This record gives sequence, structure tokens and C-alpha cells, in this order.
Amino acid sequence: MSITVRFFASLRDRVGLESIEIDADDLDRVQDVWQTLVKQEPDARVLAAVNARHAALDAKIQDGDEIAFFPPVTGG
Repeated sequence: MSITVRFFASLRDRVGLESIEIDADDLDRVQDVWQTLVKQEPDARVLAAVNARHAALDAKIQDGDEIAFFPPVTGG
């Protein structure tokens, strides 16, 4: 199973990657992807999307998915 992972804004700087394609055969959830690439539990401020739709960290992933991680968005 292959997925594309993208990091945005401060998370891109923190992880040092903009995007990467990974073999996700052993991964089931969005959180598993984060832990594999970042080597730590995601904190409550990390937001995720699967195929451009907001997703919970416990959302299931499938072959060909695009997972995006981004920090909270604020504005005014």
C-alpha cells in the first residue's frame, strides 16, 4: 500500500519534509503515519486531512490516500 504524506506550515519546518510517498503496508490509521514519520505521538494541536477532507487521527487509511498534516489555523 502506498500513500502520499504532506506537511504544511510549521509542521513542514518541524519535520523537515514537504511531502513524501511511503509504503504503508503496516499502517492502519492516520496517527500511525504520523508516528512512523515523526517518531512521537501527535499532540492535540495537529490536524489531519485524508484526500483533502478533515479527518480524525484515528481515521483508517487506504492505498493511494493523500494524508496531510497541518497546525491549527487561526485568523481574524
